[in-house]
Amino acid sequence: MPSEKKDNIFSKFKKLPIDSIPKTILVAITLCLFCSMIVSLAAVKLKSIQQENQIRDKQKNVLQVAGLYSEGINIEETFASFEPRIVDIESGLFTDKFNPRTFNDRKAASDPLLSIALKDDPASIGRRSNYVTVYLLKNNDGTIDKLILPIHGYGLWSTLYGFVALEEDTNKIFGLQFYQHAETPGLGAEVDNPKWKAQWKGKKLRNKDGDLLIQVAKTPGPSEYHIDAIAGATLTSNGVNNLVRFWVGEAGFKKFLTNFKDGKINVSN
Repeated sequence: MPSEKKDNIFSKFKKLPIDSIPKTILVAITLCLFCSMIVSLAAVKLKSIQQENQIRDKQKNVLQVAGLYSEGINIEETFASFEPRIVDIESGLFTDKFNPRTFNDRKAASDPLLSIALKDDPASIGRRSNYVTVYLLKNNDGTIDKLILPIHGYGLWSTLYGFVALEEDTNKIFGLQFYQHAETPGLGAEVDNPKWKAQWKGKKLRNKDGDLLIQVAKTPGPSEYHIDAIAGATLTSNGVNNLVRFWVGEAGFKKFLTNFKDGKINVSN
């Protein structure tokens, strides 16, 4: 009896007009299921490619902030000249607890065992990882040419992720580069404008007394520490100012930079 009932329902369904509501719903559901399967399959297949592209883009930005990028270069080969090292923020020293070539800074920042919740949080990042990957660019004799530090913090609409490149003295900025953000095109997104980024080259973080003076602001300050705020993008400019000062300040890399300057850090392999 149940099978006869099912056959009867199926026969009635077959006799319905093609444009009937039940058949329309069936086609819509079938199409949605098919499309969702295709999208899921594509996401799985493309995930590794997307990850590779993200890594390559990050490497490209490290090269750009260090002044080593040009069109047509082999990014992976050129990036190989950098030595990644993990910094223990609390001690201000290198650590061998993790593999610097596979360590994920972002995951570490959300791991309660590897990060801390911030009470004073000017960069609006919530948590700060206790371990961060930095990049050393060395001269042929093994001395440091540039030190690349990762930085991130909130702007107007998004978290900006980037790098600041410092000269060997750890106080003079060589460049600043963001590789990910979602700031407003034509306004906050001007953080990517080469003319605006060019202002950072040669600026100093601190004065002789060690006071942190680097600042992004509308009001002009001492030229060796001042970066002009982006016109029409006050909140993004404030965000960049806050995140840079946070990461080179007390809660960020200050202890590491001091140790580096004082020769307390071994930069040899």
